Amino acid sequence: MFEYLRRLATTGAAYTASSVLSKLVAVVLLPVYTAYLSPADYGAAEVMLASLVAASILIRFGLIEALLRFYYLAGEDPRRVIATSFAALFWTATAGAALGLALAEPISEALLDRPDTELGRLAVLGLWVLTLWEYALTLLRLDERARAYFTLTVLNVLATIPVTVWLVVIEDRGAAGILLGSFGTGAVFLAWRLWRERRRLRFIAELPLLRRMVRFGLPTMPAELSLYSLNFIDRILIVRLAGLAEAGLYALAIKFAQGMNVLARGFQLAFPPLAYSIADDDEARRAYSLIVTWFAAVCAFFVTGLWLLSRWIVDLLAAPEFFEAHEAIGLLATGIALYSLYLVLVVVLGRSGRTEFNLPATIAGTVVNVALNLVLIPPLGIVGAGIALVASYAVVLALMYLLTQRLFPVAYEWGRLALLVAVTAATVAAGELLLPAEGLGGLVARTALWLALPALLWAMGFFTAAERARLRTMLSPSAVRARLGELAAASPRKEPESELGAGYAPEVYEAAGRDEDRM
Repeated sequence: MFEYLRRLATTGAAYTASSVLSKLVAVVLLPVYTAYLSPADYGAAEVMLASLVAASILIRFGLIEALLRFYYLAGEDPRRVIATSFAALFWTATAGAALGLALAEPISEALLDRPDTELGRLAVLGLWVLTLWEYALTLLRLDERARAYFTLTVLNVLATIPVTVWLVVIEDRGAAGILLGSFGTGAVFLAWRLWRERRRLRFIAELPLLRRMVRFGLPTMPAELSLYSLNFIDRILIVRLAGLAEAGLYALAIKFAQGMNVLARGFQLAFPPLAYSIADDDEARRAYSLIVTWFAAVCAFFVTGLWLLSRWIVDLLAAPEFFEAHEAIGLLATGIALYSLYLVLVVVLGRSGRTEFNLPATIAGTVVNVALNLVLIPPLGIVGAGIALVASYAVVLALMYLLTQRLFPVAYEWGRLALLVAVTAATVAAGELLLPAEGLGGLVARTALWLALPALLWAMGFFTAAERARLRTMLSPSAVRARLGELAAASPRKEPESELGAGYAPEVYEAAGRDEDRM
């Protein structure tokens, strides 16, 4: 079972490396952006970015989810699956972009409570680029070309950053500069990647195969859209109920909670192929249970840090007028952690083939989210939106658990999970109630408490005897030296080649990633 954890950590780290870099750079640049953008401008850019992600989910019709599943189904030709899914996705993305360009002004007014045709049109550009970029990256993950994936995405980030800074700081393009910098450079990398994959891509879909893929993938689309709306509707309601400036504070809080997004992204990319690769159902159940426990522990550690240190993070990296954003960071980090655990249950549904059961849970979560936002935003502002997000994800997670246990029951380690929640909650509460909320003393005390969380879990008996022994072995000086020697001696893996295009390796699995990672 420890081998599954190792594989999950290794592949997740490889595929999320660029996400880590982009978020680190984004955080470092926040002092620049918050100095040159007002909270309202920053809020407008983030609302449009969130909107285009939601639109991208809509026009994909679940085809990327179907690509993952059909690529490994017995009796399906992987080459035909790739060609058909690309053709369908290309034309739906193009049609969606054409419609969006025609309606750019009313769309921007509906989202921002004011007309802004330029932002609307740039969002449409982002819609087309993001949709096909997600597909291009999925092909690299299907081929397990981790090195190519890393190189491409990191280069994209490194190109996007200076262009965006130049547009915002030198050209004073405001919110438009953020959108244009994000997707203008991305379009260049997308064109190159599609050219490299041209041998596998087609513009005409095989209709019988497409119908089968849509039959599988389409039920995932409304569920995914409904779930993503939990990260989208709150921003629209904040704009309407509290104003664009408050939406800017909320968007900044989300930026600071992005450490959790990195974890969610890496897990989302790495877990499905690992989960589907376990053929034996009983072994799969045991592996899923262990992975949930350990991933929840990792999430708890980072949620605790973000919650306890949120004031100093915002004070260090944002202009003074953005300081109130710290109030929502801990709540948003908790919500993202719950979403990450929901991804396990999505894979369980995918294993059973009953993807339609995803929708009732996400619809219920959306209803709860809207209702709580309407009630809590007027008196509590962004804190109310954060509470609504946590509550709605908790509802989705609970309902998905009940549904999946009927289809593929898993004996989760509830005792360890309850202990984890109790120790984490007590640590956060102690830090918030007993330790200073400002100054160097408060920073040192809260950091020490945060870093002590693993030791507290160890003392409370969270780790099993086998896990304790394994950790002692892994952290011993000799094991660390041996691992460093292996890394130093390792030679780069040669990317496989075939008549289907560079890097075609159909024996390896990967999943299409979601979330708000953009270029």
